[in-house]
Amino acid sequence: MHEFKYVNNHLYCEKVKLEDLARRFGTPLYVYSYHTLIDHFIKLQTAFRQIEPLICYSVKANSNLAILKALVDKGAGLDIVSGGELFRALEAGCPADKIVYASVGKTDREIEEAVRKKILFFNVESGGELENINRISKRLNRVSGVAIRINPDVEPKTHKYITTGKLTNKFGIDFKSAERILLLCKRLTNIRISGLHIHIGSQITESSPYVSAITKMVDFIQRLRRKGVDLEYLNIGGGLGIVYDRETPQTAARFAARILPLLKETGLKIILEPGRFIAGNAGVLLTKVLYIKPTPKNKFVIVDAGMNDLIRPALYDAYHQIIPLKVSKYQSIKVSEKVDIVGPICESADFFAKDRRLPKIKEADFLAIMGAGAYGFSMSSNYNSRLKAEEVLVVKDRVFTIRKRETRRDLISKETIPAFLL
Repeated sequence: MHEFKYVNNHLYCEKVKLEDLARRFGTPLYVYSYHTLIDHFIKLQTAFRQIEPLICYSVKANSNLAILKALVDKGAGLDIVSGGELFRALEAGCPADKIVYASVGKTDREIEEAVRKKILFFNVESGGELENINRISKRLNRVSGVAIRINPDVEPKTHKYITTGKLTNKFGIDFKSAERILLLCKRLTNIRISGLHIHIGSQITESSPYVSAITKMVDFIQRLRRKGVDLEYLNIGGGLGIVYDRETPQTAARFAARILPLLKETGLKIILEPGRFIAGNAGVLLTKVLYIKPTPKNKFVIVDAGMNDLIRPALYDAYHQIIPLKVSKYQSIKVSEKVDIVGPICESADFFAKDRRLPKIKEADFLAIMGAGAYGFSMSSNYNSRLKAEEVLVVKDRVFTIRKRETRRDLISKETIPAFLL
């Protein structure tokens, strides 16, 4: 699954010892494996090679320019959700005709920028948005591609905060409303209906929700054809789960085997939007133990990373495996203990693990928080005026800084004190 492995009792990323990186760059530190990143992308390419889909990596999972450029160089398109992500996509060299644009709340400025750049299409979330894209495209004398995002109302069996394909969610359009829009949109002269789009959720570990959603889409596509609506693309979104703990997610090959017959039945070009599947296990967050704090109820291991660096445990109660960078000193005594791994933020939600049984940990030890390559740095913040972490990319035995650690001057670089306070 990834290139983070113990060699002679030291944890390595590819051919680089992680403890060396922690000492060289400091902590908290995000470390990414180039080989793991590219390998997961190629696994999807290989699994779906029969239909040669456009695989648009989901920028929100990890938007670092080096990550985007590495994938674009291998043929990936990009799935974006904001004007900022459009800017990143273009800076990374992604061809505009391989960019698809989601989000329920695109602003006029964001729409105009994307229309001018001639992206492949917008994933449209409402009738009002469709009208707005047509209005802006008309003003710019352009015809813009759009795909109608369908809410298929399926249960994806994942955390409620990352469920997106139920009718109770804010995403997409129900089938009845979508059909009405598709039959009436001929009056909108500056849009071209390119296809349909679904995205049912994230961290989905089995294929049955996809089978259910795509089956509904096949029926819908056939019904539209009978009514004279011809489409070019079906975008099935992303959401493939990865291993964080004891999950047994489907491999790319097993996933493809289940849904390829359905996709072929549509007769349309297929787009996938994976993010976590590609980047999740390609990254770890390194952190240093500051203090060991025993209390009558718990034993706290206080580390220098916080919820501002990796918010998933605080936000979703998400599980991340946590392992020491050096294990030799633990192997002889074989002692483990139950601890809470917590950060320095002034919030009780600032934790990475609770009641976790781990090898005996000492102050100044380094730990790796695994599976942090997706929705780790991209969701980080400066809460408590903490500096955002450095990011490095490992390629075999070489290490590249792909984002420098922030400085304290960076924290206030956009702030001003009004003259009357001076």
